[in-house]
Amino acid sequence: MTKPNYAPRDWQSQPSYRFPDYKSTVLRGPTKPLVTIAASLSELTGPVFGHDAVDPLDSDLFLNAQKNGAPLGERIIVSGRVLDEYERPIPNTLIEIWQCNAAGRYHHDVDQHDAPLDPNFLGAGRCVTDDAGRYSFRTIKPGAYPWGNHPNAWRPNHIHLSLFGPSLATRLVTQMYFPGDPLLPLDPIFNSSPEGARDRLVADFSLAVTRPEDALGYNFDIVLRGRDATPMET
Repeated sequence: MTKPNYAPRDWQSQPSYRFPDYKSTVLRGPTKPLVTIAASLSELTGPVFGHDAVDPLDSDLFLNAQKNGAPLGERIIVSGRVLDEYERPIPNTLIEIWQCNAAGRYHHDVDQHDAPLDPNFLGAGRCVTDDAGRYSFRTIKPGAYPWGNHPNAWRPNHIHLSLFGPSLATRLVTQMYFPGDPLLPLDPIFNSSPEGARDRLVADFSLAVTRPEDALGYNFDIVLRGRDATPMET
């Protein structure tokens, strides 16, 4: 049977706009039904942001900010594919990532966590998926850090990912977590995704992605639609 070209988003696999344990969503989440506004042709077809300005070094966070030596922390490779609802690859997708350093601190003025900054690690990178929908980043495993959501609250190790399709209006954002993290059952952001879907946010360790004498490898596929869709931030 021929598969259709489009499948509606499965909202049951996505986080709710308001999740009481994730306190800021109660303040910012909508309280009334959303109003659908049809996108115009210009919103669906352009502009395409940043694809032509990507340098090969942009995907290597271990190298792209070094000044006086290598960044501190465990070197890792994060690789995967961007797929549609029928497991077809999505090429030419701009992926941007951002993360804290190995000590659990972001390279950002707003982050005042009492942990050291790493002058050789900025924690941001980008790449474009190839014809097979594949992407790859070389980086440092991020540390856990405290946040003010509830008493003794700590965010698990995680990496933020932003995906741009054919236009700015098609941007999606998600987070990738690491297997075996003891903080996952305690994290309201992770648990705001429905049970049965939240495990799609956890990467798999991969010896095939691991580079000998260099970095451990993790595989994280991103599915954009359908019943196997990766939960996205709304």
